[in-house]
Amino acid sequence: MKKGKITMTITLGLVCFVFMYVMFIQFKTVRETDITQIEAKDESELRTYLASWKTKYEEAEKQLEENQAKIDEYNEKMNTNEETSELIKQELEQSNNLLGKTNVTGEGIILIIKNGTDIDGEEVKVTYRVLLELVDELKYAGAEAISINGQRIINMTDIKSPTDAFIRINAKGRVTSPYEIRAIGDQTKLDNNLNQTNGFIQKYNKTYPITFEKKKKVDIPKYNDEMKFNYATFE
Repeated sequence: MKKGKITMTITLGLVCFVFMYVMFIQFKTVRETDITQIEAKDESELRTYLASWKTKYEEAEKQLEENQAKIDEYNEKMNTNEETSELIKQELEQSNNLLGKTNVTGEGIILIIKNGTDIDGEEVKVTYRVLLELVDELKYAGAEAISINGQRIINMTDIKSPTDAFIRINAKGRVTSPYEIRAIGDQTKLDNNLNQTNGFIQKYNKTYPITFEKKKKVDIPKYNDEMKFNYATFE
């Protein structure tokens, strides 16, 4: 018991000695250190630290500007592509409309002409020449789209009468009386042109039954036949 107490006392003494020695060294270090040097060293390190962060900030800011420039460039290209795409789309739609390759809707007129009878009660058929004349009158009045019995009329359309049984419109379109002619355009111009004195309706309504109606909405189907150019070349 006595031996254990002596060992504990020696151990505690050594620990106290170590603590006292460390404290002595710390006090001596503080006493011998120039406070100005410490402050100067801290200021220098602070300046270095700030300079380092300033450099990093400037680099980050430069990178941000570069990234923003790239984003602006991408946006500009994207907008340009969108504008170009939209322009191409509009031009394609316009070309298809001119070619009659799209269904169209708009204000216009609907005219129906049927085979008639003469004073002897004999049937008088509507000829292809009558339909050609009507189409020309509608075009003259500014019609933007025309159809006859669902057959779209385009610049390449043929209106012929191979036999007395039917009239052929386009390559495969066989139509018979009654003939429903639809036209999209200015209602007033179309009306005035067809109903004017000695106009189409006045000229033919004594021979053929004709009904005429102005419509706010006229639907005209697209041209379904294949377009072939045998002689024209495109550059």
